[in-house]
Amino acid sequence: MLKNNDRELARICILYLLWKRKKNKTKQRRRFWVREIFQERDLHGQFKTTFLSLKATDREYFFRYSRMSPERFDHLLSLIQHLLEKKTTKLRKPISAEERLIITLRYLATGDQQSSQSFNFLVGRSTVCKIIRETCQAIWSVLQPLYMAMPHTSDHWKNIAQAYEDTWNFPHVIGAIDGKHINIECPKFGGSMYYNYKQFHSSVLLALCDARYAFTYVNIGSYGGMNDASIFNRSKLYEELQNGTFPLPVPENSRPYFILGDDIFPLKPWLMKPYSGKDLSFKSRVFNYRLRRTIENSFGILAARWRIFRRPIRADISTVDDIIKATLCLQNYLIKTENARYSPSGFVDCYDGGELKEGEWRNVVEGDNGMGALQANRANNYSFDAKMIRDNLREYVNSLDGSVAWQNETVSYCGRKT
Repeated sequence: MLKNNDRELARICILYLLWKRKKNKTKQRRRFWVREIFQERDLHGQFKTTFLSLKATDREYFFRYSRMSPERFDHLLSLIQHLLEKKTTKLRKPISAEERLIITLRYLATGDQQSSQSFNFLVGRSTVCKIIRETCQAIWSVLQPLYMAMPHTSDHWKNIAQAYEDTWNFPHVIGAIDGKHINIECPKFGGSMYYNYKQFHSSVLLALCDARYAFTYVNIGSYGGMNDASIFNRSKLYEELQNGTFPLPVPENSRPYFILGDDIFPLKPWLMKPYSGKDLSFKSRVFNYRLRRTIENSFGILAARWRIFRRPIRADISTVDDIIKATLCLQNYLIKTENARYSPSGFVDCYDGGELKEGEWRNVVEGDNGMGALQANRANNYSFDAKMIRDNLREYVNSLDGSVAWQNETVSYCGRKT
């Protein structure tokens, strides 16, 4: 005979099976497997009507459409195709890897809602959502090791510093660092974790870039509600620089190699930032003017090319991180393979006879609210060594060896020569 506990367990199992059978009977049937309009995808979808035509006949408009040339699109597709292809079944033919890639690129390039891509490409909205997430993950998985791997030797960092000096006339700079609050719609069950000091929900992106505006280090996904200074202090980059394990090049003189930052970051022997205050000496003003930070241009190019950052991103928080990762990889990929088209002359800030000419990207992103600056850190608890290094650099850029011909006149007229 069954014991009482066994009888009770058997009774519960029978009741569960009866409930499950009833639920299956009452489960609503699909009205249709695929909406009728979506069955016309191969005839009237944007992949057939626009993408293929532009790719074959109009290079200029294809770049505007996809943010890359036809050859670059094909190369990117060849890199990630194996991660996007789906098996053909008896029920239906899968969406091709090529179409999946262009759906994602259009979403990132336009910043339109996923429902808009659904209507444009005649693909279900939930399918579009899945395509975007999977394609972004594939882009990060393949491109990050190839085009955005962090340099791990002092020689690599020395090469970056040389390029920085050649381009921006400042020695021993291994990169410029900054962070952005990426505006997002309030995440489900997010509470106040993502609610930042500027009173919108955000995920924080911290990035380091080189002289060509390519990203060399990124930290993605910190809560917008966190203290901005603590995000950097908890990063792997800070930890390695602070404990001496970062492969900084050995200087040939008394000036060490360092990173450029602004008031968001602390002054350190390995992180230089401009002098703050209003009544600065002329030498300090020259130093600040020479300490131009390329990272502002990197973020500007990113927001101007990938208009997903023009307004709050509406997606699951894990998908938001995937989107950020994919756009960062795409920027590095395009800068390193066809920069003349992706970031042409005049699109970024440049010097013209000593005067700084602002890049076209600033006009593109004017009025956007998709990115917000991190909160400034006004603390002055820097070390004596950090202060001495900055003061010595100030003297160097004002010396005969370190100055450039235009700096005094330019700074005297507040950056505008008369």
